[in-house]
Amino acid sequence: MAEETKKIAEETTPEVVVSDVTVRETPQPEPENVPESPEKVAPVTGESKVEDEKEKELVAESNSFKEESNKVEELPNPEQKALAEFKQMVQEALNKHEFTAPPPPPPAKEEDEKKAAVSADAPAEAPEAETAAAAAPEPVIEAESEPVAEKKVETEELEKTEEKVTPPETEATPAPAAETPSATEKVEAVEEIKETIVEVPAAVAVVASTEEPPAAEAEEPKTEQTLPPPPPEEVTIWGIPLLADERSDVILLKFLRARDFKVKEAFAMLKSVVAWRKEFKIDELLDEKELGQGLEKVVYNHGVDKEGHPVCYNAFGEFQDKELYQNTFADDKEKLTKFLRWRIQFMEKSIRNLDFSPDGINTFVQVLDLKNSPGLFFYKKELRQATNRALLLLQDNYPEFVAKQVFINVPWWYPAYYRMINASFTTRTKSKFVFAGPSRSAETLFKYIAPEQVPAQYGGLSKEGEQEFITAEPATEEIIKPASKQTIEFPVTEKCTLVWEARVTGWDVSYGAEFVPSAEGGYTILIEKSRKVGANESVISTSYKASEAGKVVITIDNQTSKKKKLVYRSKNKLSDC
Repeated sequence: MAEETKKIAEETTPEVVVSDVTVRETPQPEPENVPESPEKVAPVTGESKVEDEKEKELVAESNSFKEESNKVEELPNPEQKALAEFKQMVQEALNKHEFTAPPPPPPAKEEDEKKAAVSADAPAEAPEAETAAAAAPEPVIEAESEPVAEKKVETEELEKTEEKVTPPETEATPAPAAETPSATEKVEAVEEIKETIVEVPAAVAVVASTEEPPAAEAEEPKTEQTLPPPPPEEVTIWGIPLLADERSDVILLKFLRARDFKVKEAFAMLKSVVAWRKEFKIDELLDEKELGQGLEKVVYNHGVDKEGHPVCYNAFGEFQDKELYQNTFADDKEKLTKFLRWRIQFMEKSIRNLDFSPDGINTFVQVLDLKNSPGLFFYKKELRQATNRALLLLQDNYPEFVAKQVFINVPWWYPAYYRMINASFTTRTKSKFVFAGPSRSAETLFKYIAPEQVPAQYGGLSKEGEQEFITAEPATEEIIKPASKQTIEFPVTEKCTLVWEARVTGWDVSYGAEFVPSAEGGYTILIEKSRKVGANESVISTSYKASEAGKVVITIDNQTSKKKKLVYRSKNKLSDC
């Protein structure tokens, strides 16, 4: 027991060290406030520099992740071997119908306990049976002695013969009987010895009879082998049958990458996912209606990133609407179950739109808006439980479906909180994270998503409803320096209508527009008088119908001490020319 406790203590100590490392990432003010000597001050300054570098790495580490190729021929040799081994294991499981085999019954443990109890009682009963078997021959031998007149002599002889005959049961070679008083006694002794000798083959026969059934059992498989084996089972996941075509390789690679190419762990995960999908009734879930009513603004897909990945936005701050919160949760387990089913249904429908070919896009970009969310998570138990359960389901059953995870409107305290929990994430997962505060959310999104693809509420140009521009029409980005003016010119052909839209991140600048004709001596026409645009204003969309050729000039005056990002686009409406 002492050695076991020592081993347990040794195994637990590394975890404590890891947690200490994560805590040390935060600056420690005590050595800075009370330096004991110059020698101790130097390491603290070094650590602070390292911490500053780590904070920069938190922003830069997202760039370190690059999606791997799904083409088998482009994989490294170890990964190709792992995929081949994984496919072989899956094929064997399909042949044996392991994916559809029912799980073992739960009371198996009770049966094992009963068997263990019976086996524990069996040794206690065995000695009694052995003593009974040893005592049984004595009355049998006495019953076989027929002469009546010489009973006394026979009993004495029997006692002698028993003393002489019984030792051969324990010794390897039986000792012959010596000096018998008469011939009749010799005959009787020989008959008794024969009886004991005859009993040995009987025992051997019994053993042989018990050993004969295996031979019969060995013959049975021959008859079974003659029957044709059942065809392999068909298992479909995310609409793709396993091992049917090259798209199946893409799915198997997701499981391998989620388990660092450990084949057995990936296979166990695959079996677990298939079993969970049956239990959750995914096929029926896809056809369910009336799920997620009113949750259209909580989780939704909108546009694609610069590499073509679909972008999914998560805005849990919408649950500040009390009516929406009550309708979704409201201390009701049934409503919580519906919320989870809706979230999984949304994920399944989104996956159906992905391309699982080796060259296709089969991952998402997730954008998590933390605006107003932290307070809800801290004070709304139902929301916290629902999101945690949904997160666990997505992590366990949807491996490697996230290409990038962008956190926007991050509160000031969140980086410290992230340092506390980042030890629970793998290096691969952390490399996908990007964090941005409220003032840099739009700019950060523009690094990965084109402005025309970003919703207007997040600083982009994409708006709901009818609009002059479509998503495919690209926008231009420019930087406006602090305390400076910048002009943008849009050429106009003769008698055409020009439409444009513009937006400055965080506005708080002055904006104006005018038309300047190309002809000499023409008069400049004021389209929109210069005005101060507030920080919360969305996209400015304007049009101007020109009666002559010229250009539209928009002027942006940035008198703040911060640089601003301007995004805009324009076009001539040919139908009006």
